[in-house]
Amino acid sequence: MTTASSVSPSGMTLAGKHGIGVLSIGSMSTEGIQSLPLQWSFAEESAAKHGQTVDRANWRILFNGTSPKPEQAERDVEWGLLRWHNEYNVDTLQRPGARHYADTAEAIQELARVEGSAAIIGTPDDLIARIREMYEVSGGFGVAIGFINDWANPEATKKSWDLVARYVMPEVNGMLDSMRESNQHVIDNRDSFAQAGKAIMAKIAENEPGDGSTQADPKPKAQAPIAAHHSPLEG
Repeated sequence: MTTASSVSPSGMTLAGKHGIGVLSIGSMSTEGIQSLPLQWSFAEESAAKHGQTVDRANWRILFNGTSPKPEQAERDVEWGLLRWHNEYNVDTLQRPGARHYADTAEAIQELARVEGSAAIIGTPDDLIARIREMYEVSGGFGVAIGFINDWANPEATKKSWDLVARYVMPEVNGMLDSMRESNQHVIDNRDSFAQAGKAIMAKIAENEPGDGSTQADPKPKAQAPIAAHHSPLEG
């Protein structure tokens, strides 16, 4: 069970009262992101008042974004970003302070390029940085959820989420940490691996056939069995 939370304390207060999770939809606006530092305190205060507990692991933060190459992302959102903002945010929701933008370039600048902006229109690295920023700003949450808008056409949207699955999720979930540690271990201990390889080849040389058989090449150009650990991969 979760309760929706925007900018006001009501959603968080309700979550604390019942000890349930929170879905922060307000994080998709600049005002919502700015309010995140205080949001969780409302849930904790309400939980304490009603004898409940709340867990940040059950706090879900939504984000807007598209993540191909920066220039491609900007071209993709020409399909629907301006209509989404002007017709939905301004005309339908009538969000306080929201105004019509003249063109997509202005919408991109105001929604994704200013400090504290809520949208991510760029690369997977941009999205990773934004998720980590929201994590620090909020004090920690359990799940980042991408909100799918019709900013780009279906094909471009599918490509964007493929990049999220392949690059963003492994990074923010720490799935690459052990691989990087292993890689760094090999780099830092390259001499040890090289010495091990030499020792193996020396041992092989000490045990040449003693039955009179000969090898086709008296001086074979053998490679160390662990060469792949300290040699670059061939293209």
